[in-house]
Amino acid sequence: MFSLTRSDGHLISTDPARLDLDLVHHWLSTDAYWALGRDRETVERAFAGSVPFGVYRPEDGRQVAVARVVTDGATFAWLCDVYVDRDARGIGLGGWLAGAVRDHLAELGVRRILLSTKDAHEVYARVGFTPLDAPERWMQLDRRPPVTQVTGKEQGDASPLTVEA
Repeated sequence: MFSLTRSDGHLISTDPARLDLDLVHHWLSTDAYWALGRDRETVERAFAGSVPFGVYRPEDGRQVAVARVVTDGATFAWLCDVYVDRDARGIGLGGWLAGAVRDHLAELGVRRILLSTKDAHEVYARVGFTPLDAPERWMQLDRRPPVTQVTGKEQGDASPLTVEA
């Protein structure tokens, strides 16, 4: 298991027994744009099949951030579900967490770490992440329901709505 303590006493641990999965589920399902509505069982299964990184406060050990890594532990990793509690933002925990994940995976020999973000590019860039070198090489298989555009005319309005088919 991996652990790291920051100079202010915050602790990162990969011990899955320390995770507060009820809290993690709440964060992801109610406040993370990529996981809104995700059910508790899916969160539990996702973390059970991944390497969890929890960040804990020095005062009381309460969890204040989380990330999970899907990896083979040798060549490839996907960093996902990175979330910092709203009350703990602004003190650099997200960047510290991403850097700790990067360093831990480097110790294992993992050379490629991918992630996806809508709005935190600067946080990840500060710890060495860059846009894909050759995005045209990458493909995806997305099994989520397709999103279609429907005009509001059906509802007497000309503005477009986005609905899932």
